[in-house]
Amino acid sequence: MKPSNSKEKAFCCARAALDHKAIDLVILSIQNLSSFTDYFVICSGNSDRQVQAIASHIEDTLAAIGIAPLGTEGKRQGHWVLLDYGEVVVHIFYHPVREFYDLERLWVDAQKIDLPLKRNLPRPRPRGKSCI
Repeated sequence: MKPSNSKEKAFCCARAALDHKAIDLVILSIQNLSSFTDYFVICSGNSDRQVQAIASHIEDTLAAIGIAPLGTEGKRQGHWVLLDYGEVVVHIFYHPVREFYDLERLWVDAQKIDLPLKRNLPRPRPRGKSCI
């Protein structure tokens, strides 16, 4: 099921990141601070390979419901991967790189959004077909 709005798309990206053990995940609402996107999803991995795996899993999860990124940057190096989904931009950092750039400090006025608990859905469910 496709997300019906940008907030649900951000939740979908966040859940996909957490599926691959992303750490320190934060969702920032920047719609009142920015004209280029509504939400940042920021998370970290403990290695460049984990960062790449998180990025690939997000791409695969959203592709399974018909959503492709407008652009992707940094995936080959795996230090800071940016996935641009229009109203949602995902930043996946190798942990030390995240500390250096400290996006949360740059966007300190942004509202942090809590990821709600995933709805109790009937089992079995095909993996990757729904984010919500």
